[in-house]
Amino acid sequence: MSTQVPQQTDETDVETEPDAAEEPSKGDLRREKKAERAAEREREAEAAENAAAGENTRELKVFRFDPEVEGKQEPRFDEFHVPFEKGMTVLDALIYARDTYDSSLTFRHSCRQAVCGSDAMFVNGQQRLACKTQLSELSEPVRVEPLPHADVRKDLVVDMEHFYDQMDAVEPFFDADELPEDELAEQRQSRENREKVKMSTRCIWCGACMSSCNIAAGDNQYLGPAALNKAYRFAMDDREGEARKQERLEIIEQEHGVWRCQTQFSCTEVCPKDIPLTEHIQELKREAVKNNLKFW
Repeated sequence: MSTQVPQQTDETDVETEPDAAEEPSKGDLRREKKAERAAEREREAEAAENAAAGENTRELKVFRFDPEVEGKQEPRFDEFHVPFEKGMTVLDALIYARDTYDSSLTFRHSCRQAVCGSDAMFVNGQQRLACKTQLSELSEPVRVEPLPHADVRKDLVVDMEHFYDQMDAVEPFFDADELPEDELAEQRQSRENREKVKMSTRCIWCGACMSSCNIAAGDNQYLGPAALNKAYRFAMDDREGEARKQERLEIIEQEHGVWRCQTQFSCTEVCPKDIPLTEHIQELKREAVKNNLKFW
């Protein structure tokens, strides 16, 4: 009588139930759903912010010109829509447009504190400092152009060489007749004289006044309001003495000097530092008249 031996089964062939640890727990499922809800809320918030930004934008129409690039040699205006924030200036908007939309957009800027004078532009029909001009104060579209009556180099950048030549022509530096014996001694100035020249010292050489002057536009040799203001600053400084003042008056009395000014006050209106340029020019005229009066 034969006995049947039970067949042994290889352990590797035995099917095993899946490990219960591999299945996500209820806690894991809850955390996943919570993360999904949080992500959805973030997406909704981002969409709302984008929608709000789209509703609160400012439109800029910016002058474009590049003589070195074919196809851009014809002047044109490009439009940019910039998200608006409280306190935003024209310069902020231009920087955003350049960094976001077109890296070739070219303009000058430096200190962003209305001190360097490098970002003078023609904004909505008036010479202004871009870093000082608030977008909230301008009507749309905000039209940004280079300074008039100057050669455009590229986009909003103009050639300032002629302006600097006119400023240099009036010798804009202090030149005392006599120096103190002690080299460490101060050249003292009276309070009254300091008050007289104080406003004229605020010029930042931005060129806005020169650009606004119709006389300078028609007479390329006219010294211009900025240069005449600088001449005023030193001619009226009583530390230089009468001899040096006489030399300065001779410079500004020339044919293309103070007598070319027609007292239109356009330079005074656009000056970002509120310098009474026209008044200074008129006072130089009075000094020139007194200087030429002879009694004998």
